[in-house]
Amino acid sequence: MSEETEYVKVNALRPGSRNINTLVKVVNMETPRTVSSRRDQTEHRVAEALVGDETGSLLLTLWDNQIDQLSVGDVFEIKNGFTSIFRGSLRLNLGRYGTAEKVEMEIEEVNTENNLSERRYEERPGYGPPRRPFQRRRWEERRGERQRY
Repeated sequence: MSEETEYVKVNALRPGSRNINTLVKVVNMETPRTVSSRRDQTEHRVAEALVGDETGSLLLTLWDNQIDQLSVGDVFEIKNGFTSIFRGSLRLNLGRYGTAEKVEMEIEEVNTENNLSERRYEERPGYGPPRRPFQRRRWEERRGERQRY
């Protein structure tokens, strides 16, 4: 656990949040299921774990070897995570660049009453910045977010 890292509380997470660093406890975990990739038809394991802290909880989507790293009751430091909307509910994701590392810390109680994944969100096409660089630049300029160097 890094001393300089600033952690976000679960209740502060919103759709489209990026570069999330947080400490969460695993409340429960579903049995992994197998899905096929749309891109190359390879099979992958996927599971969802309910994680949270004293401010709230939400579902964390885990893929392949990430599933084996987490256990119910353990506290994890999530680094470089992001949130997304899947089937109308908020999810925390690690993606390719995020990590979940077990830490020797205790989160006494998780607030499952404030489950952010139970809230319904409207899925809009084009939500968030475009993936292609030239489209992203125009999107940032329209929003006044383009930084000049």
